[in-house]
Formats: sequence, structure tokens, C-alpha cells
Amino acid sequence: MAEHQCDQDYGLPEETAARVAAEMPPLVKEMVNTCGREDCFDHIGPVAIPSHAAVVDILLQARRILFPGYFTPRQIDPVALEYYLGQEMTQLYAALSQQIVLAVSHDCLRQDRACSQCTLRGHEAALVLIQRLPGLRRVLAMDVHAALEGDPAAKSADEVIFSYPGLYAVSVHRLAHVLYELGVPLLPRIMSEHAHSRTGIDIHPGADIGHRFFIDHGTGVVIGETTTIGERVRLYQGVTLGALSVPPQDVERLRHQKRHPTIEDDVIIYSGATILGGETVIGARSVIGGSVWLTESVPPDTTVLLKAPELDYRGNRSASPKR
Repeated sequence: MAEHQCDQDYGLPEETAARVAAEMPPLVKEMVNTCGREDCFDHIGPVAIPSHAAVVDILLQARRILFPGYFTPRQIDPVALEYYLGQEMTQLYAALSQQIVLAVSHDCLRQDRACSQCTLRGHEAALVLIQRLPGLRRVLAMDVHAALEGDPAAKSADEVIFSYPGLYAVSVHRLAHVLYELGVPLLPRIMSEHAHSRTGIDIHPGADIGHRFFIDHGTGVVIGETTTIGERVRLYQGVTLGALSVPPQDVERLRHQKRHPTIEDDVIIYSGATILGGETVIGARSVIGGSVWLTESVPPDTTVLLKAPELDYRGNRSASPKR
């Protein structure tokens, strides 16, 4: 059999190269003409937009601060810890304040607002987050303990910190939530969607989540903007804490109202459960079983389960379980 002969000349034929050279300029002009139109989106102008890559770097740096020694290329000597954290926190402040300034400036431009002292707001908001870091670190330590207490498969705190997607998503959320409360535009959603893309866990930065929160497995979990979650709550994969669908004409009216459920202390919600609506309250110490659909409140100390389905075995009857 003859060997396949591959053309090693990767250069374009002269005719093709000439055609590309001729067609590229009018195509570029056509693209330019689409900019500035209402039916297309661009950000062309004097005000820079925040950098998605820079925001992700901020999250990674914040995680190095919140869990010192876990995500650094080299071991940190205890003697150098204060110097290390001082350097990291100073750099975090500088990077974060720059991105907040860009986000606020961009928002003013898009909304055609008067000057809102963007630079001052950016630096003040960044300082608030830096001030919150010690408290966030204590809260995240509680979340690590919740994972160890709630999951027999968790062998150590190191394993939880290094590898649990739920902790990563919650760590990002707690940072994003601070910026959301401060009214910083864009950055909280960039942060939450980064965590969503990495973990499959979608937590809106507006959600208010209590201490010792644990998401086991996590894939497919959705937590909406106005959700309130109490202390020591545990969720499993595929849980949705969402809003009821509304007609388009009501979207603006409901934008700033509570649309998502309240989950009180010590609640467990198993995989695939869906709980919807701003008036829905799951009472303390309740257990919501897998695949349950709820749009109404549940009193405290209640267990809600689906009735066991009747299984239909076909084929090898001898393999069917005996009743």
C-alpha cells in the first residue's frame, strides 16, 4: 500500500492570498459599521472596562490570603507570615481598587450618570473588603468544619480546602457578597460566574448565606439573588432555590423585591429538590427529600418526602427484588 503523501507546503496559494487581501478591508469596515448601533454591543470609548482576567486573579490572590500556605508555589515560613500577608494584602488592595474604579466608571458611562467620585468609591470599597478579610477567614473556617461534620468521605480539612467545589464556590460567594452589599457593579457577577463555570454551582452574589454552610457534591446547585439561608444548612447536588417565573411586563416591578425562598437554621435539602418563591419559608430543622418540588412554606421540624415510586421490572423476573 502506497504511503499517504502529505503536502508539506503550508503556504497559501497566490490566488487565495490575493483574495484574502482584497476581501479583508471591506469586511473590517463592515464590522466597524456595526459598532455603536443599538442592536449590537461594544465598549469603545475613553473609559476602560473591568478585566475579567484581573478579577479572576483577585479571587486567586484572596484565596491565598484566606488559606495561607495552601495555594502558594513555595512553603511559607512562620517567621515570614506577617511579611507574606502584608505583601499579598497590599497587592490585593491595589488590584481590587483599580477594578472597582473601572466598574464604577463603566457603570456611570453606561447609565449616563453624573460623576460619582469613582476613584474614591473604588478605593473605599476595596478597603472595606480588606477590612472584612479576618472575619471572612473565620467564617470560611466554620464552612470547612461543616464539610468535615457533614460528609464522612471528607478525610481532612486539607482535602476539603484543596478539592471540594462547594467550599470554592462559597469562598468566592462570600467575597462577592461583600462587594454586592457595597453596590459595586459588574465585579460580583464576574466572580460568581467564574465560580459557576469552575464548579457547576451557581450562587448569585446577592444571596445571604449564614455560617457553617455546606454544599455536598454541588453540581447543578442554583441559589437565587434574594435567597436567605440560615446557620448550619446543608445542600446536595441539583438543589434549586429559585424564583417563580413572571411575565415580562412584571420583571422591572419585581427586580428589587424578594423572589427567592428563605431557608432557616439546620435545614437539610437533598439532591434534585426545587424550592421556589419569595414567600416560601423552610422552617428550622426541616428535611426536604430528593426531587421534591415546593412553592409553599414548610413549618419547622418537618420532613417532606416524595412517595416511593412503583418500579416496573421487565425481562428477568427472577432478578426482581422480593416483596
